[in-house]
Amino acid sequence: MASQEIETLASALARLPGLGPRSARRAVLWLVKRRDSSLGALVDALAAVRDTLVECSVCGNVDTRDPCGICADPRRDTRSICVVEDVSDLWALDRAKLFTGKYHVLGGKLSALDGVRPEDLNIAGLLARVEQGGVDEVVLAMNATLEGQTTAHYLAERLEGFPIRITQLAHGLPVGGELDYLDEGTLAQALRARRPVS
Repeated sequence: MASQEIETLASALARLPGLGPRSARRAVLWLVKRRDSSLGALVDALAAVRDTLVECSVCGNVDTRDPCGICADPRRDTRSICVVEDVSDLWALDRAKLFTGKYHVLGGKLSALDGVRPEDLNIAGLLARVEQGGVDEVVLAMNATLEGQTTAHYLAERLEGFPIRITQLAHGLPVGGELDYLDEGTLAQALRARRPVS
C-alpha cells in the first residue's frame, strides 16, 4: 500500500488522456525509481508551464507567451488562416509542417445535443480577423464528424460575404488504407470526392 501522497499523484496522472489507473501507477513507480534524475525535472517543468501558460489573444492557441509562437512568427503566411476545433488539432496540423499560414482555434464545435451554440465558440474572433483584411483564404479544418461538418457549414455561411476563398480539408481514403477495413461513411465521402485520373 502506497502513501496517500503517492496515491494522489497516481490518481492525478490517471486523469490524463491515454492513462488509466494501472498505467498511472507504473508511471509513478518509474518516477519514484528515478526521483533524483527525473522527478525534479518533471516537477520544475510542470511548475514553469503552470505559471506561464496563456491563451493566445490572436488565435486561441495555448503557449507560454502572447501572441503565441505561431502568430509571432514572421515567416508565416498571414494571407491564409486554418480554422480548427481545438488546440490539439492545431498542434497535429502544425506538427506535420504542411500548412505555413496562421491558425484560429474555435474552442469546440457546434452541438445542439451538448448545448454548444455559435456564441459559445470563438467565431467572432475569426470574423474580426477576416474583416481586418489581408486574408485570401480560410481553410476549414473541422473533424469529419456530424458536428464538425455542421460547424464548417455554418462558418462557410458566415464567411460568404467576404472576398476570400473558403476551402476545407478533403475527406476519404487514408493513405495505405484498404477498402474492406474502412467504415461506410469514409467510403461514401471518398466516392463523393472522387476526381479524374491524370
